[in-house]
Amino acid sequence: MKELLTAVRNGRAHEVPALLEPLDPAERRAALTELKALRKEVRDWQWQEQQKAHRALLVAGAGCHTGAASCASWLGSRDLQGWGRPSHGLVVQALKDRDPAWLADVAHRLAARPTTAEITYELIAGLVRLAQCPVPTTEGFTRGWADSVSRAPWRQRRTRPLTDILRTDPFLPVLLPLLFELPELPSSVVWYADDENNPCQWPVALAVLVDEGLLERSALIDHAVSRLLRGGKPGDLRFCLEVLRRLALTEQEESERFADWIGMAADGTSTVAGHAQQVLGRLDERGELPVRVLADVSRSMLFRTEKKLVRSQLVLLGKVLRRDRSASGELLPAAADAFGHEDVGLQERALKLVTRHLPAVDDATREELALAAEHLSPVHRAAAVAAFGDLPDDRSTAEPYEEILPPPPALRPLGPAPATQAELVEEVVVLVKGSRSAFAAFDTVAFERTLDGLVRHAHADRSGLSDALREALAGQWWLTDDHTSHARRWLTSDARIELVVAVLLGRVSKDAVKAGRASWAADGSCVHAALDGVYRARIWEAADAVLNGSVPFLLAVPTWHTGSLDPAELVDRLRAYQRLGLTPGETDFGQALLRVRRDGEHPAAADAAALGTPEGDRLAAWMRADEPLVRTHHFDLRRETHTAGGAVSTPVSWTGRALMATEEHPFIQQEFPRAFHWLGRPHSPGPGLCYHWGDQPESWLSTLPQDAEALAAWLLPILSIGATDEIRGTARPLPPLAELDAPAGEAVHLSVAYGLGSRHPEDRLCAVDALLILAARGQLDTALLGKELASLLEQGLVKPNRLADAMRTAATTGAYRTALSVLAVVLPCLLAQPKAPRGLSDLLAVAAECAEQCGAVGAEQISGLAETAARGGSSQLVRQAVRLKTTWEQRAARA
Repeated sequence: MKELLTAVRNGRAHEVPALLEPLDPAERRAALTELKALRKEVRDWQWQEQQKAHRALLVAGAGCHTGAASCASWLGSRDLQGWGRPSHGLVVQALKDRDPAWLADVAHRLAARPTTAEITYELIAGLVRLAQCPVPTTEGFTRGWADSVSRAPWRQRRTRPLTDILRTDPFLPVLLPLLFELPELPSSVVWYADDENNPCQWPVALAVLVDEGLLERSALIDHAVSRLLRGGKPGDLRFCLEVLRRLALTEQEESERFADWIGMAADGTSTVAGHAQQVLGRLDERGELPVRVLADVSRSMLFRTEKKLVRSQLVLLGKVLRRDRSASGELLPAAADAFGHEDVGLQERALKLVTRHLPAVDDATREELALAAEHLSPVHRAAAVAAFGDLPDDRSTAEPYEEILPPPPALRPLGPAPATQAELVEEVVVLVKGSRSAFAAFDTVAFERTLDGLVRHAHADRSGLSDALREALAGQWWLTDDHTSHARRWLTSDARIELVVAVLLGRVSKDAVKAGRASWAADGSCVHAALDGVYRARIWEAADAVLNGSVPFLLAVPTWHTGSLDPAELVDRLRAYQRLGLTPGETDFGQALLRVRRDGEHPAAADAAALGTPEGDRLAAWMRADEPLVRTHHFDLRRETHTAGGAVSTPVSWTGRALMATEEHPFIQQEFPRAFHWLGRPHSPGPGLCYHWGDQPESWLSTLPQDAEALAAWLLPILSIGATDEIRGTARPLPPLAELDAPAGEAVHLSVAYGLGSRHPEDRLCAVDALLILAARGQLDTALLGKELASLLEQGLVKPNRLADAMRTAATTGAYRTALSVLAVVLPCLLAQPKAPRGLSDLLAVAAECAEQCGAVGAEQISGLAETAARGGSSQLVRQAVRLKTTWEQRAARA
């Protein structure tokens, strides 16, 4: 046993099977106890030595376990799997003398472990072969088999065809059907080489095995078809379609699955529906598609948004009607479903098809088609009247249009600080453990409540709070003695809530706190560094407060979730400080001032002045100022060449952008602490980007909740690159920015304009949310937003097709009039250009759709629209211009 333990300790896994053979059950149980202790010891070893020991431990522990359940638990442990190729072959060798039933039990227990079954496939497969037991059928084992088989062709230097590997695989008959039932196919299975006939691709190999008679053809087809009906990721569906293409279904095989093609056409993804549509077309050519079934399928297909599928279905209907005019009574009502399609071109195609075969239907069907024609765009109304006669105008009797906007965002109270130590400790633990997650957004409510709670409870019972936190946070690396110097550097350089906790627990000295408060100037080259500096200056000041127990609570704790502070509440807090004879912290009071609304009318200003303290006088003067934090103006960062460096310089070019500059505010620099001085200086945007742009913006917004314009102006360099440089994730601050209880001016509207033209859909969706929030708050100036968008479009900073997508999204929420009011300002500048920009037809289509829903906005028609509509031709630009012009005139006349 000693030799076994020595071999394991030294990582000599290849010697373990032979050393296990002479051991009896009692010796193996004794060795197992030592191996478990060694396993704990190894956790503190160097990585390379640890990996060697883990491989040996895996083999030795498997050989020493006598129970199937405990052995499977040992073999399935993730820490023993290690990196690189595990020693699964040695495990099988060590267990070769065990009873087959015991081996089968271990194998099936391992296969049933969802977290490790896939990575232990080779081991499970070896045990199954050794025990000659039934093959496990779990998802993890199936995925492991597929990955193993897919990698096998490249394991040797000479590539082997996948067909050869599958041909000799004993698990193939059992696991291949299960492969098609996996929630998601392994990436190694759906991989495709540039050469579509590559023998290492699964569809190629499966088709060969079917031809050789090793796989049942009908079963494989059924598996692929069933997977297509269930749906899934595009790669999975593409794999199944490729299998069907390789098998080249016969006419009989297509006919037998008649109902499956119908289901795919109605509910499948675009690619799957297109394939099913082609099969149904072939069935129709062979006379195997009944007219009634074709009508039902067409209703489903014509409801889809994919223009290509709708167009192809109308073509199929036209072929059938030319061949059999008696089918008009059933097929024309189905074709009329396309009258309500969003694309007016498809509406026109459907109308022509119905008009062509209208003489073949009876009066009842004709009346049904006339009713369906009500859904046509106004641009097609004249053609519809010519076909059906006078049409009822449902819009004339409809209720007046009503704009649907989301409810204005309600201000949510922050709530009081945690009342008990237990509640506070729980919130601290949640905040500490979640603050370092890359996916966790900054929670203003949680941070402010916790910071205020730490100050309050440290003032009341610092010793009790320290004991409770020390126990709750045991194990945090920055509280252990092993990392004292590193933890101190980390805490002081990246001040967060952990710094306050560490000061409370005595991990940061009083001198360090004093030095940190004195040295933190919060001066930065960008707004992000400046706002982060205010945040960190508050942290240092709070750390000093819990250290000394000098204040009973913080002044700057917001009243609402946006960061805003009720002036009357701040006056009450100052009154309490006055009663206790306390002087507020300068950073705490400075932050409180920035969170108070300045409108010159709040009655709390008189109450603040009545306090007779310097802080009360400053608060009263600040509230009565009735002026923005900083004034903004437009600033064009043109494309130019900048010479950087000294005597030997390098030209640096950057793209021009429309941004905003801010003017100086002397009061900030004179009356506020040093941490706030950056905010009061004049700033013009530069060409470069700071490293903060991907940080989380929630804390920045809560620092200046009453100054949305200043925030928007300073954040514009980052917000703009989502459109100009196609960077992802830049528009995330827009919804909370629009939600701030502050006026929205040029900077906010320019920010939203950039967001609406962002490259990535998720960023455009953020901008749409911001637009709707501003509209719901009554802060959206559609003329101003349209003006900003027109300017960006003229400069080429925003692409029309991206703007069209965003405005269509906003309109379909019910804000048709809002969207049209913006587009009515945007379109004239584009229509006036000598050459129509790409995507203009998309904008016209969105505007026309809005006008059809809400009518015209304003008495005058959009400038340049009539000239574009009069160009003639069949281009989308002209068609959509005619559509918008016709709708505008009809709805304006009716109004």
